[in-house]
Amino acid sequence: MPFIALGLNHQTAPIALRESVAVEAGQLPDALKALQALDGVHEAALLSTCNRTEIYAQIDAGAETALLQWLSQQHGLSADTLQTYVYEHVDAHAVRHLFRVAAGLDSLILGEPQILGQVKTAWQAAREAHSVHGTLDRLFQQTFSVAKRVRTDTRIGAHPVSVAFAAVRMAQRLFSELNRATVMLVGAGDTIELAARHLSDAKVKRLLIANRTLEHAQTLASQHGGVALPLHDIDRHLFEADIVISATASREPVLNKSMMQSALKARKHKPMFLLDLAVPRDIAADVAELSDVYLYTVDDLEQVIEDNRASRREAANEAEVIIDLQVQHFLAWSQAQGNQNALKTLRSSGEQARDALLEQAREQLLNGQDPKTVLELLAHKLTNKLLHAPTAALRQAALRGDAELLRAAEKLYSSDNQDNEK
Repeated sequence: MPFIALGLNHQTAPIALRESVAVEAGQLPDALKALQALDGVHEAALLSTCNRTEIYAQIDAGAETALLQWLSQQHGLSADTLQTYVYEHVDAHAVRHLFRVAAGLDSLILGEPQILGQVKTAWQAAREAHSVHGTLDRLFQQTFSVAKRVRTDTRIGAHPVSVAFAAVRMAQRLFSELNRATVMLVGAGDTIELAARHLSDAKVKRLLIANRTLEHAQTLASQHGGVALPLHDIDRHLFEADIVISATASREPVLNKSMMQSALKARKHKPMFLLDLAVPRDIAADVAELSDVYLYTVDDLEQVIEDNRASRREAANEAEVIIDLQVQHFLAWSQAQGNQNALKTLRSSGEQARDALLEQAREQLLNGQDPKTVLELLAHKLTNKLLHAPTAALRQAALRGDAELLRAAEKLYSSDNQDNEK
C-alpha cells in the first residue's frame, strides 16, 4: 500500500488559500475520522500550521483522488482550483518529505524548531482518533528520531531563527532602538512566547501581552517583565503600542480598521508597525489602507528570512544526507514487514491444511481404519497440499522462462537450507 503526502504550503499557495484550508485543533478529530472513512484510506494524519496543510496517509493505489476531493469539499473549494497549488509525494518521496518537514528543511525559516512540535501534535491527534495504528504510526516515530539526529549532528539549529525571531529582527530594522519602543503581543502560543523572549533579550522598553485567556497572558508577562491584558481590552491600550505582533488561533480578525483609526487618532498619527503572524490573519487586510500604519504578514518576512538562510544552508546539506540514509532504512524496514506478512500468510495456510487433514485422520482412526494406512494417507495429502501451489507456479515459470524465480526456488529448497534447519 503506498504512502502519500498531499498538501500545500507557503511555497505553493498564497496566504489567502492557506487560510481557507487551515484546520483548527478542535476540528482535527472529526477531520481525521472523515479521512479514515474514505475508500482506500487505511491510516491518515493531518498537519495544519500557518504555513502548511498536509495529509499523510497509507492508501490503496488510486485513492489519491479521494484525498484531494475531501480536501476541496471540506473547505468549499473546487478540486480544479486546489489542484493548481497542491503537491503530492508517494512512497520514498513521501517519507523523505515528512522527514524534511519535521527537521525544518521545508520551513519558511530553514531549520526552525517549532515545526517538530507541530508534527508531534498532529501525530498525537491521529493516535487519539485511532487513524494511525500501524506502519504510518511507525513512520512518525522514525520521523522524530530523524529530526533529533539532524539537530544533534548538524548546526542547523545553532542560531535562533524562527518566524518570531524574524519578526523581531524586522521590528529592529524599523525601530533601531527597541529600548524606546512599546510592543504589544497578541496571543500566548509558541510564536508569541518566542517573540517575547527575543524582545526581552533586545531590552524592549515596555511589553504588553494580550490574550483571550488572561491567565496565559499573565504567565508569559511574568516571565519577561511585561503587562498582561485581556483580549477584550485590546482597543483601550492599542494606542500605547509602537509595534504590534499578533499570532492567535482566531478565525476572525482581532484587529480591524476602526480600532486602528481610533488608536492612530489617540497617538496623533505617530506611526505604528503591525506584524501579523497568524493564518488565518489576525489583522484585517484593509488596515493597510491607513496612513501611518505599516502592516506586514508572514509572507513579507521573506527578505529577513533569506538573510538567515545563508548560515544554515551548509548544515542543511549535511541534514539532507542524513535524511536520505534514514529514508532507505525506513523503506527497508517497511519492505521487511511486507515480507513478514507473506511469511505469516504462508505459515497460516500450511497450519490450516495440517489441522484439516489431522481432523480427517482422527475420524478415520475412530472409525477403525488401519493406523499405518491413515498415516501414509495423511503424509501424502499434506505433501500435496503444501507443494501444489509452488509446484504450479514453478511449472508456469519454466514455461515463461522466468529464470529468476527458478533460481530463487532452487535456493529456497536447497539441501544446504534443509541442513541448517537440523
